[in-house]
Amino acid sequence: MILELKEKTIIFEEVPISFNKKDIHSVFGKKNNKTLYETLKHPKYKHLNNSLTISEMNSPLGQILLNLKNTGDNRYLKFLNKYGDEIFCEFSIKENLSDYGLYCWVENDVIKYVGRCIDNFNKRINQGYGKISPKNCFIDGQVTNCHLNSQINKAHDIKFFIFKMTGKTKEEVKILEKEILNEKHFDWNIKKG
Repeated sequence: MILELKEKTIIFEEVPISFNKKDIHSVFGKKNNKTLYETLKHPKYKHLNNSLTISEMNSPLGQILLNLKNTGDNRYLKFLNKYGDEIFCEFSIKENLSDYGLYCWVENDVIKYVGRCIDNFNKRINQGYGKISPKNCFIDGQVTNCHLNSQINKAHDIKFFIFKMTGKTKEEVKILEKEILNEKHFDWNIKKG
């Protein structure tokens, strides 16, 4: 995949991905490491007006929220990030990529997303975007992971590409990503404002 900028050309190389599961619903409901009471003590959740019973306060958070969803009570959405109740998938890359740099997601030969990876591609994909944990779905979770994974789940003919920048500084990776996003618009990139 070639990305033409005003002053440079970036050539991304394809890395095969394999899907393990598609169309996974209500991932947030599997969060069971904290009760509703413990969650409401966290600063990011203190603002939530609570009208649940004492017995619900001591139940696992995911169970309570899933029960609310299943009964048509939209209060569960207050605990989730904007993409926390999307439909997700599980995928991975099999290649051992300890490199870092830029990556892009391409659907039907059109770049849909460009991002940076400053640790390594395996971790970014296999432990980040490729499997949404219940924690990711909440307001203090990983919004971008949820957003991208749900887009990938909906996509047809999706491909993953990388531009290795190992040997460059992490600051150089960030600068190149910023340069690309200042010059180009991609449908899945969320504008930070």
